[in-house]
Amino acid sequence: AALMGAASVDVPALVVTGGPMLSGRFRNEDVGACTDCWRLHDDLRADRISQADWDEFESGMCRSFGHCSPMGTASTMACVTEALGMAPSGSAAIPAVDSRRRHVAERAGSQIMDLVAAGTRPSDIMTRAAFENAIRTLHAIGGSTNAVIHLMAIAGRLGVDVPLELFDDLAASTPLLLNIKPSGTYLMEDFFYAGGLPAVHAQISDLLNLDALTVSGRTVGEAISGARIVNDDVIRTRERPLLTGGSLAILRGNVCPDGAVLKVSAASGVLLQHEGRAVVFRGVDELHATIDDPSLDIQADDVLVLQNGGPVGAPGMPEYGHLPIPAYLLRQGVTDMVRISDARMSGTGFGTVVLHVTPESAVGGPLALIETGDRIRLDTAGRRLDVLLGDDELADRRRAWVPRPPSDTRGYRGLYLRTVMQANHGCDLDFLVGSSAPVRAGITHG
Repeated sequence: AALMGAASVDVPALVVTGGPMLSGRFRNEDVGACTDCWRLHDDLRADRISQADWDEFESGMCRSFGHCSPMGTASTMACVTEALGMAPSGSAAIPAVDSRRRHVAERAGSQIMDLVAAGTRPSDIMTRAAFENAIRTLHAIGGSTNAVIHLMAIAGRLGVDVPLELFDDLAASTPLLLNIKPSGTYLMEDFFYAGGLPAVHAQISDLLNLDALTVSGRTVGEAISGARIVNDDVIRTRERPLLTGGSLAILRGNVCPDGAVLKVSAASGVLLQHEGRAVVFRGVDELHATIDDPSLDIQADDVLVLQNGGPVGAPGMPEYGHLPIPAYLLRQGVTDMVRISDARMSGTGFGTVVLHVTPESAVGGPLALIETGDRIRLDTAGRRLDVLLGDDELADRRRAWVPRPPSDTRGYRGLYLRTVMQANHGCDLDFLVGSSAPVRAGITHG
């Protein structure tokens, strides 16, 4: 949101992020909020741990202030902001309570004055080349799916063309190098000690636009010069990546003609090519009320589908997408299922979870037409997501489909519902797209 505002007014700006919390600790294991929350909570639901175990875990999970310690959305956006050139180099991974973060903040005071003196604006820094660097970074760090929406929204405020396809185009040649939860083993504190984002950028320097400008006044190439890996299990080298071909996949198909997002690096390999029976929930209230009901007879190879979780349907596109696995399947040892929705998911979440299905169900997207019992095929290699129904059947269902009435027509909420864009365009309000920059010629400095 800060970058969107900076883009809209286009006056000199930089971002100093708050930093990640220290790694949590539970019984001689480093744990992170909330990747390990999801894992341990499933254990609690499956009766593999007790409430006392959960309470002990919870008490050691957040040992300091700061944002979540895995590569969640806050960690991702801190890295992406640095990759865009809008945050001081090397600042993304510094723990919130580390004195070096205060030093970054102090230097930022001088840097912002230099930006004002030079007349350097966000539009000079956040160019198409900078967004390509940010997307490469997103893949290399195993970042949050939420960053896809955020980056498109920021670009929209600047009038920079960043289509959904660009995320997939850049994925093919970008390796996943960062071994951090939920895609890997470690946490943000380890990332900082291992060399931070400059060390990752040094590994993929041949893929970056090194001439892109940063808030320091230096280019990306100059900013990462001399960066090195200190721990090559936390930050992998190009010769030993965790994954090739990017950490995120953009899917198309008759379920998501305008796109959907899957975090491949946090999914189960055996489910990336999958066909199963759909079990459909019309909304999050129905999901929570019935997911553990044995009468639904949900099987491990079924596909859980949530409708009405998108920007209009929920409204607001909450993080409903990490659908819970039925408790009775957890007790049988099931740890993942294919899950599909038009909602978002916490960046700390994991599993074979297809998100941001577009168009969303509330505006008549094909997701709204899926019924329990339909067969769904996920073909990640082919970048496809399809319901196995003929065109005639889908057309019949569309004719019978009745949209829900809007929850509000007046006030801000009514304005939001009328103007919010779909996930493949960044979920911004349509009248805010494009930089207005009303004071572009008015900055003075002494």
